[in-house]
Amino acid sequence: MAADSDTSDPRAVAYDQRLAKAVVAAIRGLPVSPNALTALGMLVGIISGVLYAEGTRGAMIGGSLLFMVAVWMDHVDGEFARATGKTSRFGHYFDHVAAMTSYCAMFVGAGFGLRDTWLGEWAVPCGIAAGVSVALIFSIRLWQETVFGKETTVQTVRAGFEIEDTLYAVGPITWVGLMPPFVAAAGVGTPIYLIYAIWEAAGHVRRNR
Repeated sequence: MAADSDTSDPRAVAYDQRLAKAVVAAIRGLPVSPNALTALGMLVGIISGVLYAEGTRGAMIGGSLLFMVAVWMDHVDGEFARATGKTSRFGHYFDHVAAMTSYCAMFVGAGFGLRDTWLGEWAVPCGIAAGVSVALIFSIRLWQETVFGKETTVQTVRAGFEIEDTLYAVGPITWVGLMPPFVAAAGVGTPIYLIYAIWEAAGHVRRNR
């Protein structure tokens, strides 16, 4: 769910978005639509989830690489749309759905893929809990943005990173074999963050009565 607003201050642009801008500058002449890039990113995310569900080390490493690409492509489609003057309301919503699908696919796929680890029968529930919570968080954020304005969901960039960039850590976490504790933590932590997202949205409702 990358930020849509552009800025002239380079310090307020995350590193991965800067890379996306550079790539888009090179490909903006290609005969493709921003929505096609969004669909491609979503497909990459889904394949990542399928590979995670395989459960083998090789498949999970492959899944982690594709997931990192999917996270980065969440910036590419928006940058491409702005660079080519093809932004649209549908494209904005589609971007949210695509990112949500990619994140859910990774968590749920990892849950199924980790059944033979020490997580055992808890792996799938943890993965599903994290995936469903992510879907609900995205839905709440999108509703909040629609009702109260985009500025209520803008992510702050600090030292070239925004909170969403923590998802890139899924790659190294997978490579060093720490996915079981990560999914276990996500199965607990993501629902807790969902509660915070609900509380924050409720706060906007109260303040705008």
